[in-house]
Amino acid sequence: MRRDDRKRNRIENLTELLVLSAWGAVIAIASILFVLVGVRLDTAFETGPLFMIGLLVLAVFLLVARLYVEFKKTSNRMDTMGRRHA
Repeated sequence: MRRDDRKRNRIENLTELLVLSAWGAVIAIASILFVLVGVRLDTAFETGPLFMIGLLVLAVFLLVARLYVEFKKTSNRMDTMGRRHA
């Protein structure tokens, strides 16, 4: 394998890992936003923490599911790259 190909593969792998690591920030921000919306709804309807907890669980579930799908796509791409250039 040529040196240029190895360097490009490393950069592509690093880019994929950085994209996956950015999901941590997405999960944190979305969770906070869903909790704030839940608090607002609970205040408006006087329901206690029902909406807050429900929206938090929904946010975490949806984001973790989306992260898993993204991870599988990235894993498959990196795996085929490794086999192709091994």
